Amino acid sequence: MLESHVDDATAVDSGVAFQDYAARSRLCPLFLLGDAATLLREFPPRAVDCAMTSPPYWGKREYAGGGIGMEADWRDYVQALLRVFGELKRVLKPTGSFWLNIGDSYVNKNLAGLPWRVALAMTDEQGWILRNCVIWNKVKGGPDNAVDKLRNVHEPVFHFVKSPKGYYYDVDAIRTNPKKAQVVNGAVVSATGVSGVRYRRQIELSTALSDEEKQAAFEALEAILDQVRAGELADFRMIIRGQQRTTHSDSSAVSGRARDLAVKGFYFLKYHPNGSKPSDVWDIIPEDTQKRKTHFAPYPEDLCKLPILATCPPGGIVLDPFCGTGTTNYVAHCLGRKSVGIDVSAEYLEAARDRCNFLI
Repeated sequence: MLESHVDDATAVDSGVAFQDYAARSRLCPLFLLGDAATLLREFPPRAVDCAMTSPPYWGKREYAGGGIGMEADWRDYVQALLRVFGELKRVLKPTGSFWLNIGDSYVNKNLAGLPWRVALAMTDEQGWILRNCVIWNKVKGGPDNAVDKLRNVHEPVFHFVKSPKGYYYDVDAIRTNPKKAQVVNGAVVSATGVSGVRYRRQIELSTALSDEEKQAAFEALEAILDQVRAGELADFRMIIRGQQRTTHSDSSAVSGRARDLAVKGFYFLKYHPNGSKPSDVWDIIPEDTQKRKTHFAPYPEDLCKLPILATCPPGGIVLDPFCGTGTTNYVAHCLGRKSVGIDVSAEYLEAARDRCNFLI
């Protein structure tokens, strides 16, 4: 039986352990014990497809093995993370992505803004490109007995890439399954009930459209209903001059849709036939489904699924430089990806190994 492996790796042999693992076909994660910045220094460049992590909170918890998060000053915490992320950027492929979930802390009752301090330092000092800031809404959050502030129930998840174009992103892998159009009493009806009757009436009664524009609008509406009927389109909205407000901007100088409205008198908003892509607000409860007794991070499995599906190609390697009990690695394994986890705690890595062995 193949098992996930824990190496007490030094800076000299961590790179060898990684290259040996990358060359093998086994899916089980590789776990490396030690300081992330030190171990990553020996990894070959441009070798990892995707990285995702949730580093220790600053000044909130004492983790087994110590390490990052125990600094006396938050500025030292930021710099310690940057040392790791600088090495991570080197080992990430040009097509790779890095997803960072990081929590905030208070200093003398002042919210420090640590997530954005780290993110801006990464873009300004290390050249990372920030593509998204996802709001992780924990829904219920943890207990908060303060009587002079609101409860904190969200954390950011930042998506970084190395270059503005050419990075791997499979948006179809994370779309929601679309509702289907149907035919009711001989008329096609979109996934949300659009039949075209209301739009036809609005075009017919419009005083803002010329006769030529009305005729063009009728023909365009019939053509898009044909696409719905043929299954090429699940849903749509029609914006007609004088009937619906424009989306994004009323200025034709900055909006192509506004130009269409000014020139043609209408335009369409087409819904993707494969379903909608996720928004940048994720409602995920930080439940500890493992009933762990040795680790306190609320980092849930569901938080890892969309990033790995979207930005790690099948057969790729996922890296977590602060893997703790191996949530990122566990999800990567479930999704058919190889992974490497690094942590300073042998206790956490042993729990991660045991957890991932259940999948074999």
